[in-house]
Amino acid sequence: MTVLKTSLRNFFAHKGRMALSAIAVLLSVAFVCGTLVFTDTMNTTFDKLFAATSTDVTVSAKGASDTGETTSDNGKPPVMPASVLDEVRKTQGVKSAEGTVFSTTVTVVDAEKNNLSPKSGAPTIVGSWNGNDARTMKVTSGAAPKGSDQVMVDADTADKHDLKLGDEIGVISAVGTHTAKISGIATFTVTNPGAAIFYLDTKTAQETLVGKTGVYTNVNVIAASGVSDAQLKKNVVAEIGGGYKVQTAKETADANQKDVEGFLSVMKYAMLGFAGVAFLVGIFLIINTFSMLVAQRTREIGLMRAIGSSRRQVNRSVLTEALLLGVFGSVLGVGAGVGIAVGLMKFMGSIGMHLSTDDLTVAWTTPVAGLALGVVVTVLAAYLPARRAGKISPMAALRDAGAPSDAKAGRIRALVGLLLTGAGVGSLFAAAAADKATDGSLWLGLGVVLSLIGFVVIGPLLAGGLVRVLGAVLLRVFGPVGRMAERNALRNPRRTGATGAALMIGLALVACLSVVGSSMVASATDQLDKTVGTDFIIQSDSGQKVTPQAVQAVKSTPGLARVTEYRHAQAAFTTPDGQTPLKDAAITAADPTYATDLRTETVAGKLADAYLPDSMSVHEEFAKDHGIHLGSKVTVDFHDGTTAKLTVRAITSSDVVIDQGAMYTSIATLAKYVPADKMPLDQLVFASAKDGQEATAYKALKSALHDYPQYTVRDQTDYKQALKDQIGQLLNMIYGLLALAIIVAILGVVNTLALSVVERTREIGLMRAIGLSRRQLRRMIRLESVVIALFGALLGLGLGMGWGATAQKLLALQGLNILEIPWGTITAVFIGSAFVGLFAALVPAFRAGRMNVLNAIATE
Repeated sequence: MTVLKTSLRNFFAHKGRMALSAIAVLLSVAFVCGTLVFTDTMNTTFDKLFAATSTDVTVSAKGASDTGETTSDNGKPPVMPASVLDEVRKTQGVKSAEGTVFSTTVTVVDAEKNNLSPKSGAPTIVGSWNGNDARTMKVTSGAAPKGSDQVMVDADTADKHDLKLGDEIGVISAVGTHTAKISGIATFTVTNPGAAIFYLDTKTAQETLVGKTGVYTNVNVIAASGVSDAQLKKNVVAEIGGGYKVQTAKETADANQKDVEGFLSVMKYAMLGFAGVAFLVGIFLIINTFSMLVAQRTREIGLMRAIGSSRRQVNRSVLTEALLLGVFGSVLGVGAGVGIAVGLMKFMGSIGMHLSTDDLTVAWTTPVAGLALGVVVTVLAAYLPARRAGKISPMAALRDAGAPSDAKAGRIRALVGLLLTGAGVGSLFAAAAADKATDGSLWLGLGVVLSLIGFVVIGPLLAGGLVRVLGAVLLRVFGPVGRMAERNALRNPRRTGATGAALMIGLALVACLSVVGSSMVASATDQLDKTVGTDFIIQSDSGQKVTPQAVQAVKSTPGLARVTEYRHAQAAFTTPDGQTPLKDAAITAADPTYATDLRTETVAGKLADAYLPDSMSVHEEFAKDHGIHLGSKVTVDFHDGTTAKLTVRAITSSDVVIDQGAMYTSIATLAKYVPADKMPLDQLVFASAKDGQEATAYKALKSALHDYPQYTVRDQTDYKQALKDQIGQLLNMIYGLLALAIIVAILGVVNTLALSVVERTREIGLMRAIGLSRRQLRRMIRLESVVIALFGALLGLGLGMGWGATAQKLLALQGLNILEIPWGTITAVFIGSAFVGLFAALVPAFRAGRMNVLNAIATE
């Protein structure tokens, strides 16, 4: 009880000094809890949606996915004859059954040809209005579609694009473009996470999406009273046979949920990973806080020891304060986490993913996890300072000798740090020298961990050298004030090392990712320059295939010298040795001009010969593994066609980036073995202008594809910029998440300076008494903060560039051969660190300047 009272008294006596540490705990816990609440809410939203939209039993056409998504290589949904509906209706235990048609491989445009598809990545669904949809949607304006000239749209999409009754829209599918006017608007009775949904009548949907009537993509079945879904499924399968996909409501909902779980898991664990980085940074802040508090209470601890307190009691007293800090920060963090989750939901709403606060889910495990993490991390971080406090002897404390200085421990620490750093560097060298990316990645991970820990442990030793260098370069120009700032930073190398290490971690990740991103862009750009011989690339950024109508629009564009189609077909490959190593792989079919559009290096033969009738190419590794040479016969069993024996006419190098590992054949050969109605659509289309007509052809292509806004026309400059933008957007998102760790590191600098000012109160008073002005005092503290921040930046940027350079060596095994250091970014981060130091010193410097000189001198 005495220990608890002492801890409570000390905690509240130093509540101002504990505040920043509490904020660090709060931010880290809030990020963890916010992530968990946000992902749990998304799971709840999708669970409700899938449960509401699943019928008792669903019959799908052969080839449909478990999720019901109707993507296919030819752009049309897989269908079954209408006779299946009649058979299902006759099945025992069926109350009702209804045939439907829908597709997700469509684009919908308004009258001005603006794309109405969601930009959030959610699907665009066009289908027939049916009874199952009527259970989850209510027509709130107008009426359901009746006739080919009518279409109904969901209310969210109508609001987003300002659509109203009577507006004309166009549905673009592999069949063609169908136009209709909005006859009705339907509102979801459950939360729609962001899909754009359009309804046609059944006949029109069949003609628009499939190109013929008398077919369905699904049959929705409702069970009679007393019949379970499992029994109904069994009865339906017995009636219609095994040529169809039959699923219960639970199976359909589970398949849909599994489909989104991958995305949610990646998001969840990525965000938790960044929260872990913030926790790691916060550990340094807490260690520094308690180390300085223990040092400032040396005499108090000595008195406690003198009147009978044991080492264990002193230790327990400090840990109890840490426990209070952890509980306080974690409780606030849990509450803030719910706020962060709501904020994330609002942000997702702004980019098109709708999440309702009605579905806000706070599982009991979330606050428990937040509290446990916050408390455990805080107590563990305070353990070393607490242990150090327990070692203070009563007489040394009463003489104000401070915490014991253990030179031997310092030497051991330096030795351990050097060994860890050396092991980390050795692992990074092993990663760089690896022959396989899988082996190298293991060494890279080990090297990152060991070098990071090594730099943290060896930080005090590095502080002594780097701070002196920084002082000589930056601080000496400020005269005596600069020299005092340098000495203050060197006064306690362990403290400076821990404070700088907190900033080092976040900046090391920033530098590493910057190097990797820049190297990827530079390597891909170099590959484009060397290998791509076409002027224009036409493709969909959302991954949709190019419809025949769009291809024809490209071919009809004036000023083009050639147009090359490029598509993939799924097949099984049997090698001459009788093995079938690839049972579901893609073969790339293109026009013969692709050999000119892509200057792929070959190790045997010419790529142009692979486009001869009944010919193909294989890549180098595949050829070596299966003893394939020029003239070998490979049996190719096309999934949507028949079996062909193709002659290998070329073996391509595996050391490429574009189309790495591709096997080529001609579209004419593919058409020989795959029926016309099963032929896959083009993945993209290449076009080259006639000499001197590049600019004219570029404008003409854009004009020709105006009616197809789902496709983008890019020249090589555009393509390179798009690649750079994609990587840049990803890096910016990661930098945004790392900002939490950097904020916590800034709090660490603020806290270190604030406690340092308190620790040096008497010294500051003496300096003021002998003539140091308030302005000089504030400048001294600001310069001390700047040099600590730059010390952390030097460590972080150096370490991160080393990690990035090693990662690039692994990328080189995949053909990304160029290492590029983004010096602009590195320089900006280094300069920004100086401003971080200035910002962190504002409050401590202001408080120091306001000290009363006489009171400061009288302080013990």
